[in-house]
Amino acid sequence: MALDPILLSRLQFAFVVSFHAIFPVFTIGLASYVAVLQGLYVATGNAVWDRLGLFWTKIFAVVFGMGVVSGIVMAFQFGTNWSNFSQFASNFIGPMLSYEVITAFFLEAGFLGVLLFGRHRVSPSVHFFAALMVAIGTFISAFWILATNSWMQTPQGYEIREGAVHVTSWLEAMFTPSFPYRFAHMALAAFLTGGFVVCGVSAWFLLRRRDVEAHKRALSMTMWLLLILAPLQAFVGDEHGLNTLEHQPMKIAAMEGNWETQSNVPLLLFALPDRELQANRFEIGIPNGASLILRHDVDGVVPGLKEIPVDQQQPVWIVFYSFRVMVALGLLMIAFAVTGLVLRRGGKLYTSRWFLHGLQGMSLAPFIAVLAGWFVTEIGRSPWLVYNVLSYADAVTPSLTGGMVLATLIGYVAVYAVIFWAGIYYLFKVVRQGLDDLGADEEVHDADRPMRPLSATHVPFDGTTASSRS
Repeated sequence: MALDPILLSRLQFAFVVSFHAIFPVFTIGLASYVAVLQGLYVATGNAVWDRLGLFWTKIFAVVFGMGVVSGIVMAFQFGTNWSNFSQFASNFIGPMLSYEVITAFFLEAGFLGVLLFGRHRVSPSVHFFAALMVAIGTFISAFWILATNSWMQTPQGYEIREGAVHVTSWLEAMFTPSFPYRFAHMALAAFLTGGFVVCGVSAWFLLRRRDVEAHKRALSMTMWLLLILAPLQAFVGDEHGLNTLEHQPMKIAAMEGNWETQSNVPLLLFALPDRELQANRFEIGIPNGASLILRHDVDGVVPGLKEIPVDQQQPVWIVFYSFRVMVALGLLMIAFAVTGLVLRRGGKLYTSRWFLHGLQGMSLAPFIAVLAGWFVTEIGRSPWLVYNVLSYADAVTPSLTGGMVLATLIGYVAVYAVIFWAGIYYLFKVVRQGLDDLGADEEVHDADRPMRPLSATHVPFDGTTASSRS
């Protein structure tokens, strides 16, 4: 059987993006958490916040490194696998990716050095400022990437001349109709990911009675955050869905498993979509539910997949099930956040073992939800790489063969497996080590801090410093 270079190229890019995406969505939320911890330390002088800040900074450093390594090859694939797309959209994609590097990555990388190695070498205020700049840098990076992806989903502000995109309005091209919803949805997903990981790790320590007071504080503040953000994410997700219905109705049709354009469409809880049959083989649903949610009217009309040719329909079952996985996990996050509030009122938030074990398991839920949502977003626009403008078939590199893509795909899987297991090994090692103890010899006074940049070279290395133990 002939190897399809288009399908394999899509699988290759999907694998790389899926592997890479779980790291930025974690570091975005975690960077903000580290900045909050360092800010609390500056404001209160309580060393507990500094210890927590150091602990989570170590985890951030490992995850940030994994994200950088796994993301480098994505840009290469634009040239190796999707050269026609690169030529077609380079006048927009090229500057956007460059802006991301110049404004975000340089900011993150520069202040990350101060965050990692400046502890007790700069003042707490400067260290907090470095943490804040890293956090801001992660959001700037997310802005450029999501603006680029949103243009591919809902393109505007351009014209095509001589087979290439030429931007006519940068504001329109950057701020497409779907961008605000995508950015808000991803930002909240990042906070939820970081929040549930912090809760899961804190629960792990509480179950083992290690640094109880510190991790009680971490769990308490994060559970308050989740109580607000989890329901808010449901609202933003609903608004995002309404925006998608307006601009990408066939994606909504696939998400709902709806084949006929009709009113009184049920909200399907489970179904077996069949593209060959152009119908669902089995359905369990809530009558009129989809019409009510999407149109706010039980008689509202919902678009059906039969409006477009079969060869332009998405792999419906992937979009259908991925959407339900994302929603189910979102509802589970809300349930845990509310349960935490109930247990807090009963004084059992830190002692309920079943809840703490549940939080450990929930630390994986946001990653799965993010991947499921990404599948809905990207597979749901098939067969278009730039929605209704450029198809995958027209975007692929003409000289590419299936064998070439298969060989590189196998190579990526092998290398990324090594990266993943190495990263997980060091993450677990950092977690098992726990919080560092702060000794009196680690306190830094103004007299100990170099007044001139080069005077730091005359300070002898002290093997007892926090950086040496890190």
